[in-house]
Amino acid sequence: MSAATVPKALDHSHHLSDLARARESSPLKSLIKYMGKPGIISLGGGFPHPGYFPFESISANVYAPDAFPLHNAPEGTRTNASHGVADVQKYGGDINLASALQYTLAMGIAPLRTFIRDFTTRVFEPAYADFVTYTHAGNTDAWSIIVDTLFNPGQGYFTEEFTYPSAQATAVPHGVKPVPIKIDAQGLSAEDLRRVCEGWDEAAHGGMKRPHVLYTVPVGHNPCGTTMGAERKKLIYDICVEYDIIIVEDDPYYFLQQEPYVLPQHRTASTSATDAVDDEAFLSKLAPSFLKFDYQGRVIRLDSFSKTIAPGARLGWYTCSPLFAERFERQAETSTQNPNGFGQALVGSLLTQQWKGVDGYLRWLRGLRAQYTIRRDFTIDAFARTFVLTPRGEGDATSTVLVASSSKDSKPLFEFVPPVGGMFIWIKLHLSSHPAHPSTPTEIDELERSIWVDLAENGLLVTPGWYFNAAALKGQGHFRIAFSYSDEEEMVKAIAIFARVIKSAFGDSGK
Repeated sequence: MSAATVPKALDHSHHLSDLARARESSPLKSLIKYMGKPGIISLGGGFPHPGYFPFESISANVYAPDAFPLHNAPEGTRTNASHGVADVQKYGGDINLASALQYTLAMGIAPLRTFIRDFTTRVFEPAYADFVTYTHAGNTDAWSIIVDTLFNPGQGYFTEEFTYPSAQATAVPHGVKPVPIKIDAQGLSAEDLRRVCEGWDEAAHGGMKRPHVLYTVPVGHNPCGTTMGAERKKLIYDICVEYDIIIVEDDPYYFLQQEPYVLPQHRTASTSATDAVDDEAFLSKLAPSFLKFDYQGRVIRLDSFSKTIAPGARLGWYTCSPLFAERFERQAETSTQNPNGFGQALVGSLLTQQWKGVDGYLRWLRGLRAQYTIRRDFTIDAFARTFVLTPRGEGDATSTVLVASSSKDSKPLFEFVPPVGGMFIWIKLHLSSHPAHPSTPTEIDELERSIWVDLAENGLLVTPGWYFNAAALKGQGHFRIAFSYSDEEEMVKAIAIFARVIKSAFGDSGK
């Protein structure tokens, strides 16, 4: 599609909340657009003088973008041990403290905005012309702003049946409830989304109108570890067009995508390779964003530096239509204002100066991809050494389920989808194999909680499934295990504890 034929975003103003419609620009912020006008003398703003900022400069030793290898090597191995220096002075240069630490526009400092725009255009390829990118203070804060902007009390939003708990914790106090959609090995089910939309009954949902927003974590889903491919996303996007649903794509794990897991006995030298030969090949292997299918401007994408640089930076960005961007900016002006100036200055300097722009950041992301692949593999390998893992196909290689048992002839104890993105393994217990044969949701819930307590008492803390349950149902039987933090030695100990407790709970053989 040529630039001349790329459409502009549709008018989605009917999705705005009453609060968003009533919100006007902050009177003080309306002055800022004149501050950079040549020759103007500003006596209008209450800006502290930067000469009194007690920071003359800030600097940090930083890794080179090629610090980590692109192919299998011991976890944590660095191929380039050199350091650069991200150095930001008070005055001078494209990024300086006098600007970054001052009251600024909610959009963020200009060099970082330019980098983000260029990166988004190259990597995500939005399918409409007038998309807007600008910074926010992390995806959780961005979702909070979205809740204020799109929802009135009493409304709901579609989401996976297990979902990020902070998203629920943000929405529910506003009187906005999650409406669960089933998931499978490829993530949120398009079939179930259509079923729920077609059969929506306001009376059965306490008078709630059919939700007009879908919130999803499509890659490396938290907690389920699933990743939606292009076909699934296109199906879901088309349903959202048909039913006029806004898609909030919360995607902090996007660049932690991995190749499909292969059991050790089936692994070869070719399956051990973890990276493509160049940036374009790397990008071609990634599941596309919903933005690539979005020709109407109905996707609000949330990106974050939390998983690729550091969560303490509290820095990410929106990609959305001009209408939504303007309303989010009005909301930010009276809350977070702009993201942390120190974070913007250091991250902006790292990306635009030390790493020389988009190409350098892509090289860094390729190294991270290899590192998290190693972590995922040694975690599942530890399961494979402790349990018999039997593959059960549910489509392509990205949706294989591994069923765990004590021996080839014993009943299954649990199962999981080997993730192809993110940081998590989502364990589904086969509680029907338990000697107590729990049959009611309450009995199953009590058994799950009992096993969770046993794990904790034996020195292993995992996250129980009820933390994430959008439907607030009992009797699900899940645990979330993170492979992102512990080293291999600690992970081996953790899986040994898990095996001991699970086998004891189910009986030594699992029968």
